[in-house]
Amino acid sequence: MADDFYCDEVFSGKTPVTKILETDNVLAYYHTKPYWSTHIVVVPKQHIGSLLTITDNELLLEILDVIKRVSRKVNEDEGACRVLTNLGKYQDSKHLHFHVCAGDPLR
Repeated sequence: MADDFYCDEVFSGKTPVTKILETDNVLAYYHTKPYWSTHIVVVPKQHIGSLLTITDNELLLEILDVIKRVSRKVNEDEGACRVLTNLGKYQDSKHLHFHVCAGDPLR
């Protein structure tokens, strides 16, 4: 697996995705290999390594706004949701991204 799935695959168009919400700087789409019955990824279009390395507060607020909008809809539809990000060895793709998840694990 590439170190940056989002830059290498999603933003290049090599891996097609089903978009849910898109701004100039942030994309939310259905996970290509979902772990949960509802599994959405929210990712900045600019390469940022992780939550620990983001320095642009305006971009962070935009990301959080997209997460909030997506989470509100998932929460309404499912009655609950999770929002999470991974760091270090738990972070498969070294590009900041958040998961908005609900329902049961598929695996």
